[in-house]
Amino acid sequence: MGPTAKLFYGLGAFLGVMAVLYALATNWIADDAWIFGYEWAGGVAIILATAMSFMLGGYLHFTERRMDVVPEDWEEAEIEDGAGVLGFFAPNSIWPFAMAGSVMFLGLGIAFWQLWLVAFGALALIGTTAMLNLQYGIPKEKH
Repeated sequence: MGPTAKLFYGLGAFLGVMAVLYALATNWIADDAWIFGYEWAGGVAIILATAMSFMLGGYLHFTERRMDVVPEDWEEAEIEDGAGVLGFFAPNSIWPFAMAGSVMFLGLGIAFWQLWLVAFGALALIGTTAMLNLQYGIPKEKH
């Protein structure tokens, strides 16, 4: 088990203990909660955070078993041990800006409940996302 899985298992255990203490504190100590003396919003949030921490810990546990040792886990690793190609990033693409505009129209449509603006923003977002993904996959025209 790698250190990141241990970290999230530990976080999940801590949050589980805090969820129990939170339930006890809001149920019997502070009698100002609404239903049955339990403060539901915070309790559910802590329980969900516990579940998500254990889920992420389990995912990292299973994926780290299949991997070799990464330089982040070495005691004597140098910075250049983790160097390599991170990926290709488009230097001058207009599509991220166009996607932001599409999200703006979509958000304005939702905020003011204008369904025509929601539809326009959603269609524009689908189109700009497709173009961002395909901008280097579309072959150039042959002249």
